[in-house]
Amino acid sequence: QVQLVESGGGSVKAGDSLRLSCVASGQPGSTYTMGWFRQRPRKEREFVAGIDRHGANIDYSDSVKGRFIISRDTVQNKVYLEMNSLRPEDTAMYYCEIPCATKGCLPTYWGLGTWVTVSS
Repeated sequence: QVQLVESGGGSVKAGDSLRLSCVASGQPGSTYTMGWFRQRPRKEREFVAGIDRHGANIDYSDSVKGRFIISRDTVQNKVYLEMNSLRPEDTAMYYCEIPCATKGCLPTYWGLGTWVTVSS
């Protein structure tokens, strides 16, 4: 069984930056493709960004491309989401997941999420 734990959420103002972190554990020696989804108020959960096991392939949703940066520490099975130029519409619960690196993929594992609020 794989566990995912997110951290780094909070309340910021529009234009600010925030960095989310996620660590995966449960299967020693395994390296995972990981990513981030979010669920905005009254919206369905949606893909935000993903990165493959070796960091060679990265994908972003159109709504965050150019503002968010996903990265990873493969040795420690951590994934990060650097969120810049935040907008009120980025307000959401952000979930770390395995094993989606691209849109159209349904994750197998989820974290409990970390909340991000962006005020205008």
